[in-house]
Amino acid sequence: MALSKKQIERLIAVSRYYYQDDLSQQEIAQKMNLSRPTVSKSLQLARENQIVTIKIQDPFENTAVIREQLQEKYRLKDVVIAEQANYDEQGILEQLGAVTADYLDRIVTDGVTIGINWGRTMEAVANHLHPSHNRDVQLVQLKGSVTNSSETNYSADITQKFNQAFHTQASLLPLPIIFGDAQVKQLAMQDQFISQVVAKGNAADIALYTVGTTRPTAMLFQSGYLDADQITQLRTASVGDVLSHYITADGALAEPDLDARTVAISLDQLAKKRYAILIAGGQAKLQSIHAALVGGHANVLIVDQAVAKSLLAL
Repeated sequence: MALSKKQIERLIAVSRYYYQDDLSQQEIAQKMNLSRPTVSKSLQLARENQIVTIKIQDPFENTAVIREQLQEKYRLKDVVIAEQANYDEQGILEQLGAVTADYLDRIVTDGVTIGINWGRTMEAVANHLHPSHNRDVQLVQLKGSVTNSSETNYSADITQKFNQAFHTQASLLPLPIIFGDAQVKQLAMQDQFISQVVAKGNAADIALYTVGTTRPTAMLFQSGYLDADQITQLRTASVGDVLSHYITADGALAEPDLDARTVAISLDQLAKKRYAILIAGGQAKLQSIHAALVGGHANVLIVDQAVAKSLLAL
């Protein structure tokens, strides 16, 4: 409906009184000798005709503010927030992978050692890596990679793509994620080759990892090393895992006996890294991300926008 000049002038006047002068609709009606319903309709028409537009300034949409607040809350050296168009899990992974690859371009220098993990998040990072111009970069696996499951953990593909990007050959840890017996694990760790790989992982400058959940579909639950009773216990006692170390809501080890059979860099060693980079997103991982951060298991967080906001609310 086309508005006359007189109608537009009235809409502008009503809008100024309401939005700029903070008068109530009743006060405007008395001031302009109009009925209250007419004032209400005028405000609606003003918005419909773009005379008035509403813009909500959400401070949490300012990623710079979110970054600072997350750094302060969790005592982090850096936070990177990936742009997020929607809540699609694969879309979030792609964004996380892209910004992590960019972040590596900034922090990787000649001669550094990068510790890598496996899984869908790390696969997304590997897919977005750029060819590096740095020299003598070394790669090392931070945990065992052999599983009893036919479901892929992307370990081989991730390693190949990291090797190509950094022009090197990763040191592999060709052991099960979890041994059936702690003593057998200790014997395996004493092997000269294995102990060298572990030492290299402990000395790595950069550690890249994500967190797991306790959802029934969690990759570790599909690995074939945990029976139904163990999975039930973990779903009760923990909120997820950090490099296959299951943790409680406050970031402590949830099952020390299981942890004694787990092949992965220790949480204590992880905390010593120059860059202990936690890459994770999606609301399903919110509690495990929070637990890893309050436990001090990361000093850099790469996360999506929605989870970044949710972390501040916890």
